[in-house]
Amino acid sequence: MDDDSPLGLLFGLLLYPALLAVPVWGIAVIVKLLSAALPGRRPDWRPDLLRWSARMALLGAVVLYVLGAGGVALSVHESSSGADSTPAHECRDDFPPGVLVGQTASYVPLRFDCVLADGSTRSSSPAYLWLNAGVAGLGLAAVVLKVSASMASGRWEEREPAAPRPAPPRSAVSA
Repeated sequence: MDDDSPLGLLFGLLLYPALLAVPVWGIAVIVKLLSAALPGRRPDWRPDLLRWSARMALLGAVVLYVLGAGGVALSVHESSSGADSTPAHECRDDFPPGVLVGQTASYVPLRFDCVLADGSTRSSSPAYLWLNAGVAGLGLAAVVLKVSASMASGRWEEREPAAPRPAPPRSAVSA
């Protein structure tokens, strides 16, 4: 993957707004949970809180993914531009010279790996494992919360089967 890829540029540019969104997201979650816990809330607060929590979990997954993808894009950029950039610094710190041949990057799943002389790869950082797990966990939580909100609002209640329709009248065929 080269440093001029449009995907890398996009994630590199989205990294900074995502960093700013994290504290705002955290404050919004705390305020919403406090408003649900304090007296004076609306009578339909449970489904509303579940739907809102599903949206916030999905937003958290997106922000976490963008942060990780921005980190991958930054590592790709640093390892492919300038003097003393290849192999990547993340890889050079962990492996002796001669063992390391290069690096590979992936946006799905988030990964920046060091390629060794024997053809195997090693992760440059354990942070990518945690980022991928966090994105998957928040995405799964969003789905579970959305299903729970649907069940709490009564959309999934078992309904009585519809009455059978009467057969259309038969017209007499004249011979």
